[in-house]
Amino acid sequence: MKTFILIGFVYIFAPRLCSAQATAQQQPIPLDTIYANDTKNVALFFPEPIRQGITGSDNFVFTYNREKEQYFGLLQAKPGKESNLLVVNRNGLIFSYIVRYKKQLSKLNYFIPLSNSIGNERPIVKDSVLVKSSEELVDNSTYYYQKFCSYLLNRKQRIGRIKKRNEGIILTVENIVFDKDELYFVIKIENTSTLDYDLNFLNLSIETIQKGKRKSLQQLYKEPIYKHNVPSKIKENELARFVYVLSKFSLSDDRRAILKLNEKDGERNIEMKLSHRYINNPN
Repeated sequence: MKTFILIGFVYIFAPRLCSAQATAQQQPIPLDTIYANDTKNVALFFPEPIRQGITGSDNFVFTYNREKEQYFGLLQAKPGKESNLLVVNRNGLIFSYIVRYKKQLSKLNYFIPLSNSIGNERPIVKDSVLVKSSEELVDNSTYYYQKFCSYLLNRKQRIGRIKKRNEGIILTVENIVFDKDELYFVIKIENTSTLDYDLNFLNLSIETIQKGKRKSLQQLYKEPIYKHNVPSKIKENELARFVYVLSKFSLSDDRRAILKLNEKDGERNIEMKLSHRYINNPN
């Protein structure tokens, strides 16, 4: 098992006021513009799950999962005046954008970096010297995940031949890496078909096999703590490589991991079984 070490990065965070009133008193932050229309979904992927999303006008609609926090939301627009979009993620980070209607769209997916945040809804206590705010700790963790995931995607290391295909869609687990208290799954999806592949979800579960005449399967979903570069669409004859980060776990010989790839509005689904040997012996 190898541990990745970042050398040469010094984290210097200058104190900043994060309340709405303090932000208003500072220099105005120029807002980026996101374009949408009424025939396509524009997907916005945030570094942390969305807790709340609000548009300033009825001709813009921002939808996201209100029951279970997810990293992305979908924006649509009808013809009309420009408005704004305000998004607050699970950790209180605030993102604000100008939104405009545009008949022809050149961009359908926006991957929002942490640096686009305009502040935090929770004010930082000035008198606290010894205790770091939870927001800073989360930001540091996310920054590390981003750097380490990018590092893994640039490596050529493999853990074995773990591959399965269905109707021109190929799902591959290229690598499983242990670092600190997490397991990193480096995953590749290839689309060798003539149709674009819209990704609905890719879930990892733990399956327990009960032996005997009446065999039954029990599955327990494992929630990733971070996802890196996960696509929403894979065009024909293209591929996507991305990383799932999960809290470390191990499996007994009567259990296995299951990767389920599901196509949105399609049937090119894949279910891949990962032996406990791969999980218990990562790189």
